[in-house]
Amino acid sequence: MTSRYVRAAAAGGGNGQYTLEETERAVTARLQGLSVDMPAMAAVSNIYRAAGSVRNHFERTVLQPHDLTWTAWVVLWVVWIWDEIETRHVAAEAGISKGTLTGGATTLENRGLLVRHTHPADARRVLVKLTGRGSALMGRLFPEFNKAERFVTADLAEDEKLALAGALRKIVQHLEQPGAASVPREPGRDQTAHGSHR
Repeated sequence: MTSRYVRAAAAGGGNGQYTLEETERAVTARLQGLSVDMPAMAAVSNIYRAAGSVRNHFERTVLQPHDLTWTAWVVLWVVWIWDEIETRHVAAEAGISKGTLTGGATTLENRGLLVRHTHPADARRVLVKLTGRGSALMGRLFPEFNKAERFVTADLAEDEKLALAGALRKIVQHLEQPGAASVPREPGRDQTAHGSHR
């Protein structure tokens, strides 16, 4: 029997790239008969897919001429906004590990865009700040970045943009609440089936 992947690839010209509609049809077929919250799944999967598309678009367009990755851009943005900030807080704001930040900050420092120095009150902590060159770059680059943001959201009306921003903000705030790291189990679900042996 021909697999779903082979059938979809043949229908899509065989390039292995599928449209949003093709993916949604495949997901619906796979999950048929399962007890799942389809609206929740649709919301989260579309957040993931939209985030990837936006990131790729920005890296290919507005960031490429400046030889910046998305991660490097976010690091510069966070430091630009806060003027001077601890590296651990930059990592948290950027959603990256401390190790990833260390590598990225070293690259940006070598390019003369930021500097790191020891916290005056605690030698174990490190502060980061943009250089004059880094600040000048962000001052030039952000208006270009915002034009790309306008392009990305061009098919949304103003009220739709605000509604989308508000809905995403609710999700972020929900996940930042204490205890959000543990997913509550449904009442009556057999926990041993999920490997919860004690």
